[in-house]
Amino acid sequence: MCKTISFTLMHFCIAFSVGYALTGSLTVGGLLAVVEPLCNSVGFYFHEKFWSQLQQADATGTAHPISQWLHAHS
Repeated sequence: MCKTISFTLMHFCIAFSVGYALTGSLTVGGLLAVVEPLCNSVGFYFHEKFWSQLQQADATGTAHPISQWLHAHS
């Protein structure tokens, strides 16, 4: 849990720092520190769902075009 918390804090700090550095605004930096990780969390959910489908296709031997391409290029 400590590793997760430290990663989350680091992520918030980076998002804030980039927003502040680009705009000079504490408000924009603060908004980015909150909004960007939330958007990443939603994106991560769909990313994991997609990869789970690829793994299931591999396990059942189903030909999935993206899975075939990944195996051919790895």
